[in-house]
Formats: sequence, structure tokens, C-alpha cells
Amino acid sequence: MLSFEAPKADGGYAQYVSDPAAPVPYRARPISPTYPNGDWRRWEVADQRFVEGRPDVATWVSAPLDRDLTITGEIAAQLVASTSGTDSDFVVKLIDVYPEDAQKNTWSDDAGPAPGEYARSLNGYQLPIAMEVRRGRYNGSYEHPQPLVPDRPTVFAIPLRSHDHVFLKGHRLMVQVQSTWFPMIDRNPQKFVPSIYEAKADDFVAATQRVYTTAEHPSYSTIPVVR
Repeated sequence: MLSFEAPKADGGYAQYVSDPAAPVPYRARPISPTYPNGDWRRWEVADQRFVEGRPDVATWVSAPLDRDLTITGEIAAQLVASTSGTDSDFVVKLIDVYPEDAQKNTWSDDAGPAPGEYARSLNGYQLPIAMEVRRGRYNGSYEHPQPLVPDRPTVFAIPLRSHDHVFLKGHRLMVQVQSTWFPMIDRNPQKFVPSIYEAKADDFVAATQRVYTTAEHPSYSTIPVVR
């Protein structure tokens, strides 16, 4: 569960298997044409429920807020994570989860919603506020990429840029972590190679990812709260 409290000593980790052969898409499938009348311009605010149930996405969600929460300024995430491979991507999303009764239904109980009408409502909507990726090979240096040590907990500092947003009372905060985001970012082989652009088919391997949430290895997000 996502909390404003520091992790307890008896915490653990979230684990998932990332497979570059079945990457997490950046938009819900089937993906509409980008231009001229596609939804490219709106994908950064698209409902994220299409990935929440995937086994290769780790999700934490808070309790409903008891008051409005205003944030303004730089958002960041610090993951302590490991991979069974020697290279990996970690994508972090900060999401505003709307309550299930956020919007009054416009249909009668007898008639029910028209096709697609409920999906277009804000009830339960998962609105992405900030999303960013960290490529493991550049975790120490962009100039000198290095392989990751398999299964070693490693700190990944991920800036999520500056944002202004109000999480309304009754809404929940959600953090999602995944290791593919196709084709917004190219597929990481998850095996360190000198150049991903020259990776061969057998360089692409599935990897077990762990995101730690212990007192010793705390993963957390930093949000600038206006008091």
C-alpha cells in the first residue's frame, strides 16, 4: 500500500517479470492512428487502467485522501530495485485515481449506459500526472554505460519534472513501476550489450525485477506539497 509513512522494517519487495517480447504498451490497444485524427495529443492523460492488471506492472495505491492535496514543483522518485539481467529500464508513473462515484451517471438504471459510455466517464479514472524512465546502463554515467550487477539492490534516481496538480479529497495516489513502455522507449534487451541498436535476437531476455520497500532499502517518491 502507498503511504506517507516511511517503510517498516518488515517490508519486502514487489516482483514482476519483464519480457521485451511482450512489452507494456504506452497506449491501450488497439492503438488508434497517430495523425491526423488520432489521440496522440491526449495519450499523456489517458486512463492507465489498461495496464494496472498486467503481471509485469507493480502498483501501489494510497487510501482515499481526507483533504485536498496540492503539489507544485519538482517531483522525483527513488527506486531501490534489482534485476536478474545485466541491463534494465524502470518506468515510474505518479497517478491520480478518481473515486468510483466521481461523475454522476447520465443513464437510467433501466436503460443502462450506451456502448462505451461508462469507459468515457471519470469514475475510477487513473489520470497520469508524471511519467519518466531510467535506463539502467546509464545509471552511473551517460558517457560511460555500465552493466548492472544481477540481483543487486541498486538505487535509481528518477526525476519526474515539475508539475502543478491538486489531488482532490476522496481521490487516491497511485505509483506504477514497469520495465517496458513500447514504443515510447525502445525495447531494452535486458542483457548488457555495447549498443542496444546492434542487439541480436538472442540478446533479448526476460528478467525478474524487484522493487524494494524495506527500511534498509526504501523506495519512495518525493512530492512538493503546498501547505
